[in-house]
Amino acid sequence: MLLPESRSDPLAPLLAPLTALPGIGPALARLLARAIDGERVLDLLLHLPDETLIDRRERPTVDQARPGSIATLALRVVDVRAPSHGRAPWRVRGADASGTIELSFFARGRPKLATPGLDIVASGRIELYGGRPVMTNPDHVVLAAQANTIPALEPVWPLTAGLSGRMLGRAMAAALACLPELPEWQDAAVLRTQHWPGFAEALSLLHAPERALATLSPGDIRIRQARARARLAADELLADALARAEAKRVQRDRPGRALTGDGTLRDEALRRFGHPPTPSQTRALAEIDADLAAPTRMLRLLQGDVGAGKTLVATLAMLRAVEAGAQAALMAPTEILARQHHRTLSSLCATPVGLLTGSVKGAARTKLLRGVADGGLRLVVGTHALFQSGVRFADLGLAVIDEQHRFGVEQRLQLGEKGATTDVLVMTATPIPRTLLLTQWSEMAVSRLSGKPAGRQPIRTTLHSIGAMAALIAAIARALDGGAQVFWVCPLVAQGDPADLAAAGAAAEERHRKLLKHFPSIGLAHGQMPAELREAALRDFAEGRTRLLVATTVIEVGVDVPQASVMVVEHAERFGLAQLHQLRGRVGRGAAQSYCLLLHDDELTASARRRLALLRDTEDGFVIADEDFRLRGGGDLLGRRQSGQAAWRVAGGFLDDTSLRRAWQDAERVIEADPELSDGRGRDLRTLLRVFGRDDVLRTLHSG
Repeated sequence: MLLPESRSDPLAPLLAPLTALPGIGPALARLLARAIDGERVLDLLLHLPDETLIDRRERPTVDQARPGSIATLALRVVDVRAPSHGRAPWRVRGADASGTIELSFFARGRPKLATPGLDIVASGRIELYGGRPVMTNPDHVVLAAQANTIPALEPVWPLTAGLSGRMLGRAMAAALACLPELPEWQDAAVLRTQHWPGFAEALSLLHAPERALATLSPGDIRIRQARARARLAADELLADALARAEAKRVQRDRPGRALTGDGTLRDEALRRFGHPPTPSQTRALAEIDADLAAPTRMLRLLQGDVGAGKTLVATLAMLRAVEAGAQAALMAPTEILARQHHRTLSSLCATPVGLLTGSVKGAARTKLLRGVADGGLRLVVGTHALFQSGVRFADLGLAVIDEQHRFGVEQRLQLGEKGATTDVLVMTATPIPRTLLLTQWSEMAVSRLSGKPAGRQPIRTTLHSIGAMAALIAAIARALDGGAQVFWVCPLVAQGDPADLAAAGAAAEERHRKLLKHFPSIGLAHGQMPAELREAALRDFAEGRTRLLVATTVIEVGVDVPQASVMVVEHAERFGLAQLHQLRGRVGRGAAQSYCLLLHDDELTASARRRLALLRDTEDGFVIADEDFRLRGGGDLLGRRQSGQAAWRVAGGFLDDTSLRRAWQDAERVIEADPELSDGRGRDLRTLLRVFGRDDVLRTLHSG
């Protein structure tokens, strides 16, 4: 039974729920949905198997079966032995003319077909036990007459509890039968040069390889399947690149206005700052000024390493908007960071700076909102409260978004909608690998700050075994006696946390209790605390009332304590390199020499030691980010999810410069020639966007 294909929508069979497939009831659909991270037939088809394919074509005799190999054996059941105790297996002895083999079944009841005299076929991995061949828990056991039901080439899909490979395989066969005839959206020349199959053929080569590959050698099978994966990855990369190219075009074509000033407010800010901008700050500011002066809207990313001076650049950009007669707003992700930005801007700017956060209430909030609405207040700093519907600006010329590096295309384009012609500047202290600039940020212009402002000393980073805890605590005591403030970061909140890797003492709460035995007053901040208690702990540390703060990664960004000069990261091997670099950046902000102590497990793997050594040997966040991306992958590049699985369905292993550039260049050519995707290949590409869920970006772009 095939799903009905809608005449008006050829994708209807793929967009149908899993329960539309024959044999898929609600219970199985729920299991499948957990495994494939989706509820549609299309989600099932895009749930690709692992690269390891089980080849069951070898049909040796018992004496020819090689230990460690997968073999399919024709046997006669000789005898059956029940388990001698509860944990022992059922033992079925099978034989052919060349010898005997034991089939071991760890099952509660007697295995099916375990009847002496039956002719069966069993397929599984051959092992040696006591010098005798054994097949433990065979993957397939059927009557000899049904031998052709054992797949010669079997995909291995990622599964979930309660879902077997056979169950998923049956569902996948039903889904493949529903594949409608789809247009070819890839460039014909690329298909020829890369030897890629069509979209439907690629899915079939991966999910049902026996149909087309059973007669090929293992090497040829690997080549054909690699091309199929590359084809599907290229499809997803192209869909993403098209959406971003269109976002870039829409942003470029949106009407804006020129924002220029006489420089008086800027000059006063630099006089108060007391130092000239660095060369990279000057260069970035010139790029921002050119965008502000253009008649189209700015959408620019200002990326800089920790301590590179992004806030000064953003402040000077905001003052340019004020000099031009408009308003400017800076949004921060947390209240404590918003307050820090407010203090910085208030000290540099010769015009009042408002602060709008969730804790600003009553008459103070009413007065501030009135000033924003009537234009009397030209500069304002705040949290997400700035973009609530009740906040109205008289004339917002520039919106600066700090540390919002996980926002996707749609969100970034919406953040500037508080003004009819608002320019948007996004800042991130997370150095972005070159590869990701072609994906996550490709619809934005990019300015990069390198180096650090004058007066910043290098942070001395050292590695220490967790077994040296006593010596470390003594060193921390000396640092505190000398007037230092200390961060102590743990990867967990409490023992029993799902992320716990069973390393003793890693939990923040437990570490806090243990350190209280050595030090009288210690702060504690983690994500599961009530927000007001967490903010109070951070505020006490920032204002010096506590000198040692035990925390989780809630302090990764947005905590600026110039007096803090020591950072301890416990079980540093559990963190990504970029995250460790961000944590290290919480110190080294004052004039004192700062230190970062990375505590690692006593039994550290060679790869983990190499990662931590890289952090010890360099402070270049861009070098670290590139290495972190290479080691850990890109995570959620689209920013549609804050954590968990990546947004890529099939392209995760193809995020290299060559593949990304090919997709991006193709997308730019298409959008330049046919921005509405209305002609020929453009119509076919609209189907591609729907297949990979990038049409939502286009709806957002053209809805306003």
